[in-house]
Amino acid sequence: MIEFKNVSKSFWTGTQRKVILDQASFRVELGESIGILAPNGTGKTTLINMMCGLEKPDEGEIIRSSRISFPLGFMGGINGKHSAVENCRYIARLYGLDPDYVEAFCRYICDLQEYFDMPLSTYSAGMRNRFSLALLLSLEFDIYLIDEGMPNTTDPEFNRKAGTVLRDRLQQGTVVIVSHQANVIEKFCKTAAVLRDGKLLMFNSLEEAKAVYDYSKQSIFDADVN
Repeated sequence: MIEFKNVSKSFWTGTQRKVILDQASFRVELGESIGILAPNGTGKTTLINMMCGLEKPDEGEIIRSSRISFPLGFMGGINGKHSAVENCRYIARLYGLDPDYVEAFCRYICDLQEYFDMPLSTYSAGMRNRFSLALLLSLEFDIYLIDEGMPNTTDPEFNRKAGTVLRDRLQQGTVVIVSHQANVIEKFCKTAAVLRDGKLLMFNSLEEAKAVYDYSKQSIFDADVN
């Protein structure tokens, strides 16, 4: 479970204070995947980073009682000076997992062959993305956080193997996905919320959330035009 109790978060942009959350309270229960709709620039990434502990609220309390992932596509803790083997074994110990299992899993998923024993600093961007996602998939969570969409690479064999594992994990776990597009959310969630003016408005269905979201976007557009 993730619970926000009267949480506030804002940033100073240099000219004004941008409010992300204003005394927001809501709860994400296990087994109840939810999508959060919000236009670009309203704080989607900040919100999901707060859920996993990467950012702290200005006020209020965030309670976490489950194993919560960092946002898919983000892989903190890896060191470019070290090889994939060394990074695998370090992350495994950090999470209390079997280093041999994590190393073998990542070797299979990302298939970097001899590069697996070389420093990550020698990798191309695509190779590093493959390793980061494979390492993330070696860790199992109760709640998976997704910012905007699923991370992927241009390697079809990697996408096939990683996608199979990820779909299985998401079917068994709970998903929280933030996006500015309803069609991204509908792949994973039946219920949704709308982030608007510092408040998180919860709805029983994606259709209700989408109607409010589309109306609020149009209202903002009309105000800008006028």
